[in-house]
Amino acid sequence: MDASYDAVLVLSFGGPDRPEDVLPFLENVLRGRNVPRERLLEVAGHYAHFGGRSPINEQNQRLVEALRTELETRGPALPVYWGNRNWHPFLQDTLSQMRDSGVRRALAFVTSAFGSYSGCRQYLEDIERARTALGPNTPTVEKLRSFYNHPGFIDTMVSRVFEAANNSQHGNAELIFTAHSVPVSMARSSPYVSQLEAACALVAERAGWSEWTLAYQSRSGPPSQPWLEPDILEVLRSRATAGVRDLIIVPIGFISDHMEVLYDLDTEAAALASELGLHLVRAATPGSHPRFVEMIRELIGERVLGTPPLALGDSGVHLCSPECCVLPVRPPA
Repeated sequence: MDASYDAVLVLSFGGPDRPEDVLPFLENVLRGRNVPRERLLEVAGHYAHFGGRSPINEQNQRLVEALRTELETRGPALPVYWGNRNWHPFLQDTLSQMRDSGVRRALAFVTSAFGSYSGCRQYLEDIERARTALGPNTPTVEKLRSFYNHPGFIDTMVSRVFEAANNSQHGNAELIFTAHSVPVSMARSSPYVSQLEAACALVAERAGWSEWTLAYQSRSGPPSQPWLEPDILEVLRSRATAGVRDLIIVPIGFISDHMEVLYDLDTEAAALASELGLHLVRAATPGSHPRFVEMIRELIGERVLGTPPLALGDSGVHLCSPECCVLPVRPPA
Protein backbone atom coordinates (compact mmCIF):
# COMPACT_ATOMS: atom_id res chain seq x y z
CA MET A 1 0.00 0.00 0.00
CA ASP A 2 1.25 3.47 -0.92
CA ALA A 3 0.52 5.44 2.25
CA SER A 4 2.04 8.65 0.85
CA TYR A 5 -1.31 9.60 -0.70
CA ASP A 6 -3.37 11.30 1.96
CA ALA A 7 -6.40 12.76 0.13
CA VAL A 8 -8.59 12.64 -2.97
CA LEU A 9 -9.60 15.73 -4.93
CA VAL A 10 -12.69 15.73 -7.15
CA LEU A 11 -11.87 18.33 -9.80
CA SER A 12 -14.61 19.67 -12.05
CA PHE A 13 -15.74 22.50 -14.29
CA GLY A 14 -18.09 24.40 -11.99
CA GLY A 15 -21.28 26.27 -12.64
CA PRO A 16 -23.36 29.22 -11.35
CA ASP A 17 -25.65 28.76 -8.37
CA ARG A 18 -27.65 32.02 -8.71
CA PRO A 19 -28.73 34.33 -11.55
CA GLU A 20 -26.18 36.97 -10.49
CA ASP A 21 -23.43 34.35 -10.83
CA VAL A 22 -24.12 33.58 -14.50
CA LEU A 23 -22.19 36.35 -16.25
CA PRO A 24 -19.15 36.24 -13.90
CA PHE A 25 -19.05 32.47 -14.35
CA LEU A 26 -19.20 32.71 -18.16
CA GLU A 27 -16.52 35.41 -18.13
CA ASN A 28 -14.29 32.99 -16.20
CA VAL A 29 -14.98 30.23 -18.73
CA LEU A 30 -14.31 32.45 -21.74
CA ARG A 31 -11.39 34.47 -20.37
CA GLY A 32 -8.67 34.75 -23.00
CA ARG A 33 -10.91 33.62 -25.82
CA ASN A 34 -12.13 35.81 -28.63
CA VAL A 35 -15.83 35.24 -28.01
CA PRO A 36 -18.23 38.06 -28.97
CA ARG A 37 -20.18 39.64 -26.13
CA GLU A 38 -23.44 38.79 -27.88
CA ARG A 39 -22.55 35.09 -27.80
CA LEU A 40 -21.83 35.31 -24.06
CA LEU A 41 -25.23 36.94 -23.50
CA GLU A 42 -26.90 34.29 -25.65
CA VAL A 43 -25.45 31.50 -23.50
CA ALA A 44 -26.42 33.41 -20.36
CA GLY A 45 -29.97 33.31 -21.66
CA HIS A 46 -29.86 29.52 -21.59
CA TYR A 47 -29.37 29.64 -17.81
CA ALA A 48 -32.42 31.89 -17.48
CA HIS A 49 -34.59 28.93 -18.57
CA PHE A 50 -33.47 27.13 -15.39
CA GLY A 51 -33.65 29.86 -12.78
CA GLY A 52 -30.16 31.18 -13.44
CA ARG A 53 -28.33 28.17 -12.05
CA SER A 54 -26.63 25.01 -13.22
CA PRO A 55 -27.22 21.63 -11.56
CA ILE A 56 -23.55 20.65 -11.92
CA ASN A 57 -22.51 21.84 -8.44
CA GLU A 58 -25.37 20.02 -6.73
CA GLN A 59 -24.56 16.86 -8.67
CA ASN A 60 -20.88 17.13 -7.80
CA GLN A 61 -21.80 17.51 -4.13
CA ARG A 62 -23.75 14.27 -4.35
CA LEU A 63 -20.83 12.57 -6.10
CA VAL A 64 -18.38 13.77 -3.43
CA GLU A 65 -20.63 12.54 -0.60
CA ALA A 66 -21.14 9.19 -2.31
CA LEU A 67 -17.38 8.81 -2.82
CA ARG A 68 -16.70 9.68 0.83
CA THR A 69 -19.13 6.97 1.90
CA GLU A 70 -17.60 4.48 -0.56
CA LEU A 71 -14.07 5.09 0.69
CA GLU A 72 -15.09 5.05 4.36
CA THR A 73 -16.92 1.77 3.83
CA ARG A 74 -14.61 -0.09 1.46
CA GLY A 75 -11.32 1.84 1.59
CA PRO A 76 -8.84 3.23 1.12
CA ALA A 77 -10.02 5.63 3.83
CA LEU A 78 -8.90 8.95 2.36
CA PRO A 79 -10.61 12.33 2.86
CA VAL A 80 -12.34 13.72 -0.24
CA TYR A 81 -12.15 17.38 -1.29
CA TRP A 82 -13.83 19.20 -4.18
CA GLY A 83 -12.60 22.07 -6.34
CA ASN A 84 -13.67 23.69 -9.61
CA ARG A 85 -11.97 25.37 -12.54
CA ASN A 86 -14.50 28.15 -13.10
CA TRP A 87 -16.66 28.66 -9.99
CA HIS A 88 -16.92 28.12 -6.26
CA PRO A 89 -15.39 26.17 -4.68
CA PHE A 90 -12.42 27.28 -6.77
CA LEU A 91 -9.49 24.89 -7.06
CA GLN A 92 -7.03 27.32 -5.48
CA ASP A 93 -9.27 27.77 -2.43
CA THR A 94 -9.63 24.01 -2.06
CA LEU A 95 -5.88 23.45 -2.31
CA SER A 96 -5.40 26.11 0.37
CA GLN A 97 -7.86 24.25 2.61
CA MET A 98 -6.07 20.97 1.92
CA ARG A 99 -2.68 22.52 2.78
CA ASP A 100 -4.03 23.93 6.03
CA SER A 101 -5.43 20.48 6.88
CA GLY A 102 -2.01 18.91 6.48
CA VAL A 103 -2.54 17.23 3.09
CA ARG A 104 0.74 16.72 1.27
CA ARG A 105 0.00 14.43 -1.68
CA ALA A 106 -3.40 13.93 -3.29
CA LEU A 107 -4.98 12.05 -6.17
CA ALA A 108 -7.32 14.00 -8.47
CA PHE A 109 -10.41 12.55 -10.11
CA VAL A 110 -11.26 14.82 -13.04
CA THR A 111 -14.90 14.70 -14.14
CA SER A 112 -14.04 14.08 -17.79
CA ALA A 113 -13.79 10.59 -19.27
CA PHE A 114 -12.10 11.48 -22.55
CA GLY A 115 -8.73 12.92 -23.45
CA SER A 116 -8.68 16.44 -24.90
CA TYR A 117 -7.01 19.71 -24.03
CA SER A 118 -10.01 21.06 -22.09
CA GLY A 119 -10.86 17.69 -20.54
CA CYS A 120 -7.35 16.65 -19.50
CA ARG A 121 -4.27 18.83 -19.95
CA GLN A 122 -6.01 22.08 -19.00
CA TYR A 123 -6.86 20.58 -15.60
CA LEU A 124 -3.19 19.73 -15.09
CA GLU A 125 -2.35 23.34 -15.95
CA ASP A 126 -5.03 24.54 -13.52
CA ILE A 127 -3.45 22.47 -10.74
CA GLU A 128 0.05 23.80 -11.35
CA ARG A 129 -1.18 27.39 -11.63
CA ALA A 130 -2.99 27.12 -8.31
CA ARG A 131 -0.01 25.45 -6.62
CA THR A 132 2.32 28.19 -7.88
CA ALA A 133 -0.01 30.90 -6.59
CA LEU A 134 -0.20 29.29 -3.14
CA GLY A 135 3.53 28.75 -2.82
CA PRO A 136 5.47 26.34 -0.56
CA ASN A 137 3.79 23.47 1.28
CA THR A 138 0.93 23.31 -1.22
CA PRO A 139 -0.03 19.66 -1.77
CA THR A 140 1.17 17.88 -4.89
CA VAL A 141 -1.75 16.58 -6.93
CA GLU A 142 -1.58 13.66 -9.37
CA LYS A 143 -4.40 13.03 -11.82
CA LEU A 144 -6.01 9.59 -11.95
CA ARG A 145 -5.89 7.97 -15.36
CA SER A 146 -8.47 8.21 -18.13
CA PHE A 147 -11.50 5.97 -17.60
CA TYR A 148 -13.34 6.02 -20.95
CA ASN A 149 -13.07 2.21 -21.26
CA HIS A 150 -13.10 1.29 -17.58
CA PRO A 151 -15.79 -1.36 -16.98
CA GLY A 152 -17.28 0.80 -14.24
CA PHE A 153 -17.94 3.65 -16.67
CA ILE A 154 -19.21 1.34 -19.42
CA ASP A 155 -21.47 -0.58 -17.00
CA THR A 156 -22.90 2.72 -15.75
CA MET A 157 -23.70 3.93 -19.26
CA VAL A 158 -25.26 0.58 -20.19
CA SER A 159 -27.47 0.90 -17.13
CA ARG A 160 -28.47 4.41 -18.21
CA VAL A 161 -29.33 3.13 -21.72
CA PHE A 162 -31.55 0.40 -20.26
CA GLU A 163 -33.28 2.94 -18.01
CA ALA A 164 -33.98 5.15 -21.03
CA ALA A 165 -35.17 2.19 -23.11
CA ASN A 166 -37.61 1.26 -20.34
CA ASN A 167 -38.94 4.82 -20.44
CA SER A 168 -39.36 4.68 -24.21
CA GLN A 169 -42.74 3.78 -25.65
CA HIS A 170 -41.10 1.73 -28.39
CA GLY A 171 -38.62 -1.13 -28.29
CA ASN A 172 -36.79 -0.41 -31.56
CA ALA A 173 -35.41 3.05 -30.82
CA GLU A 174 -32.14 4.03 -32.48
CA LEU A 175 -29.17 4.89 -30.28
CA ILE A 176 -27.43 8.25 -30.70
CA PHE A 177 -24.46 9.09 -28.49
CA THR A 178 -23.47 12.72 -28.01
CA ALA A 179 -20.37 14.51 -26.79
CA HIS A 180 -19.24 18.13 -26.68
CA SER A 181 -17.89 19.26 -30.02
CA VAL A 182 -14.37 20.68 -30.04
CA PRO A 183 -12.29 22.35 -32.77
CA VAL A 184 -10.96 19.84 -35.27
CA SER A 185 -7.43 21.08 -34.56
CA MET A 186 -7.88 20.24 -30.87
CA ALA A 187 -9.29 16.83 -31.68
CA ARG A 188 -6.25 16.04 -33.84
CA SER A 189 -3.89 16.67 -30.92
CA SER A 190 -5.71 14.27 -28.59
CA PRO A 191 -7.33 10.82 -28.46
CA TYR A 192 -10.76 12.43 -28.01
CA VAL A 193 -12.52 10.97 -31.05
CA SER A 194 -10.95 7.52 -30.89
CA GLN A 195 -11.78 7.20 -27.19
CA LEU A 196 -15.37 8.34 -27.77
CA GLU A 197 -15.82 5.85 -30.59
CA ALA A 198 -14.37 3.05 -28.47
CA ALA A 199 -16.64 3.84 -25.52
CA CYS A 200 -19.74 4.12 -27.71
CA ALA A 201 -18.98 0.75 -29.32
CA LEU A 202 -18.52 -0.90 -25.92
CA VAL A 203 -21.77 0.52 -24.52
CA ALA A 204 -23.78 -0.34 -27.64
CA GLU A 205 -22.42 -3.89 -27.74
CA ARG A 206 -23.12 -4.55 -24.07
CA ALA A 207 -26.57 -2.98 -24.30
CA GLY A 208 -27.45 -5.07 -27.36
CA TRP A 209 -27.54 -2.40 -30.07
CA SER A 210 -25.84 -3.42 -33.30
CA GLU A 211 -26.00 0.07 -34.84
CA TRP A 212 -25.35 3.44 -33.28
CA THR A 213 -24.40 7.00 -34.21
CA LEU A 214 -21.97 9.43 -32.55
CA ALA A 215 -23.05 13.06 -32.83
CA TYR A 216 -21.65 16.25 -31.36
CA GLN A 217 -23.32 19.15 -29.60
CA SER A 218 -22.78 22.53 -27.95
CA ARG A 219 -20.46 24.00 -30.58
CA SER A 220 -19.39 27.52 -29.60
CA GLY A 221 -16.73 28.55 -32.12
CA PRO A 222 -16.97 30.91 -35.10
CA PRO A 223 -18.41 29.49 -38.35
CA SER A 224 -15.00 29.88 -40.04
CA GLN A 225 -13.39 27.40 -37.61
CA PRO A 226 -14.04 23.70 -38.30
CA TRP A 227 -15.45 21.77 -35.32
CA LEU A 228 -16.30 18.12 -34.94
CA GLU A 229 -19.48 17.03 -36.72
CA PRO A 230 -22.20 15.85 -37.26
CA ASP A 231 -24.19 18.14 -35.00
CA ILE A 232 -26.98 16.46 -33.06
CA LEU A 233 -29.62 18.70 -34.66
CA GLU A 234 -28.50 17.71 -38.15
CA VAL A 235 -28.58 14.05 -37.13
CA LEU A 236 -32.16 14.45 -35.91
CA ARG A 237 -33.15 15.98 -39.24
CA SER A 238 -31.44 13.23 -41.22
CA ARG A 239 -33.02 10.46 -39.14
CA ALA A 240 -36.46 12.01 -39.56
CA THR A 241 -35.92 12.21 -43.34
CA ALA A 242 -34.92 8.53 -43.31
CA GLY A 243 -38.22 7.63 -41.67
CA VAL A 244 -36.91 6.96 -38.17
CA ARG A 245 -39.36 7.84 -35.42
CA ASP A 246 -37.84 6.61 -32.14
CA LEU A 247 -34.49 7.70 -30.72
CA ILE A 248 -32.54 7.37 -27.49
CA ILE A 249 -29.92 10.08 -26.97
CA VAL A 250 -27.02 9.06 -24.73
CA PRO A 251 -24.84 12.03 -23.63
CA ILE A 252 -21.79 9.82 -23.13
CA GLY A 253 -19.41 12.80 -23.17
CA PHE A 254 -20.90 14.32 -20.01
CA ILE A 255 -20.56 13.14 -16.42
CA SER A 256 -23.46 15.19 -15.04
CA ASP A 257 -26.63 16.84 -16.34
CA HIS A 258 -25.22 20.33 -16.61
CA MET A 259 -26.30 23.13 -18.94
CA GLU A 260 -25.15 21.61 -22.22
CA VAL A 261 -27.36 18.62 -21.43
CA LEU A 262 -30.35 20.51 -20.02
CA TYR A 263 -30.50 23.16 -22.71
CA ASP A 264 -28.87 21.72 -25.83
CA LEU A 265 -30.52 18.30 -25.49
CA ASP A 266 -33.53 18.52 -23.18
CA THR A 267 -34.67 21.88 -24.56
CA GLU A 268 -33.29 22.59 -28.04
CA ALA A 269 -32.98 19.03 -29.40
CA ALA A 270 -36.26 18.00 -27.77
CA ALA A 271 -38.07 20.91 -29.41
CA LEU A 272 -36.69 20.01 -32.84
CA ALA A 273 -37.59 16.35 -32.33
CA SER A 274 -41.17 17.32 -31.52
CA GLU A 275 -41.30 19.50 -34.63
CA LEU A 276 -40.01 16.61 -36.75
CA GLY A 277 -42.41 14.09 -35.25
CA LEU A 278 -39.66 12.13 -33.49
CA HIS A 279 -40.16 10.34 -30.18
CA LEU A 280 -37.03 11.20 -28.22
CA VAL A 281 -35.83 9.83 -24.86
CA ARG A 282 -32.63 11.08 -23.24
CA ALA A 283 -30.52 8.74 -21.12
CA ALA A 284 -29.15 10.05 -17.84
CA THR A 285 -25.49 10.88 -17.30
CA PRO A 286 -23.44 8.89 -14.74
CA GLY A 287 -23.98 11.37 -11.89
CA SER A 288 -23.53 9.46 -8.65
CA HIS A 289 -24.57 6.05 -9.97
CA PRO A 290 -23.23 3.40 -7.52
CA ARG A 291 -21.17 1.61 -10.18
CA PHE A 292 -19.61 4.91 -11.25
CA VAL A 293 -18.67 5.73 -7.65
CA GLU A 294 -17.24 2.24 -7.29
CA MET A 295 -15.17 2.87 -10.42
CA ILE A 296 -13.58 5.94 -8.83
CA ARG A 297 -12.65 3.84 -5.81
CA GLU A 298 -11.10 1.25 -8.15
CA LEU A 299 -9.06 3.95 -9.91
CA ILE A 300 -7.81 5.15 -6.53
CA GLY A 301 -7.03 1.56 -5.58
CA GLU A 302 -4.73 1.22 -8.59
CA ARG A 303 -2.53 3.97 -7.19
CA VAL A 304 -2.83 3.41 -3.46
CA LEU A 305 -3.25 -0.36 -3.18
CA GLY A 306 -1.59 -1.49 -6.40
CA THR A 307 -4.68 -3.31 -7.66
CA PRO A 308 -4.58 -4.31 -11.36
CA PRO A 309 -5.97 -1.68 -13.74
CA LEU A 310 -9.24 -2.57 -15.47
CA ALA A 311 -10.04 -1.75 -19.10
CA LEU A 312 -12.33 -3.10 -21.82
CA GLY A 313 -11.76 -3.34 -25.54
CA ASP A 314 -8.62 -3.42 -27.65
CA SER A 315 -7.09 -0.09 -26.62
CA GLY A 316 -6.18 -1.17 -23.08
CA VAL A 317 -5.27 1.22 -20.28
CA HIS A 318 -4.61 4.76 -21.49
CA LEU A 319 -1.77 6.62 -19.79
CA CYS A 320 -1.20 10.19 -20.95
CA SER A 321 2.12 10.96 -22.62
CA PRO A 322 3.89 14.32 -22.19
CA GLU A 323 2.78 15.26 -25.72
CA CYS A 324 -0.84 14.25 -25.22
CA CYS A 325 -3.73 16.70 -25.51
CA VAL A 326 -1.66 19.83 -26.16
CA LEU A 327 -3.42 23.03 -27.10
CA PRO A 328 -2.91 23.46 -30.87
CA VAL A 329 -1.34 26.68 -32.06
CA ARG A 330 -3.88 28.75 -33.94
CA PRO A 331 -2.75 29.98 -37.35
CA PRO A 332 -2.55 33.76 -37.84
CA ALA A 333 -5.85 35.34 -38.78
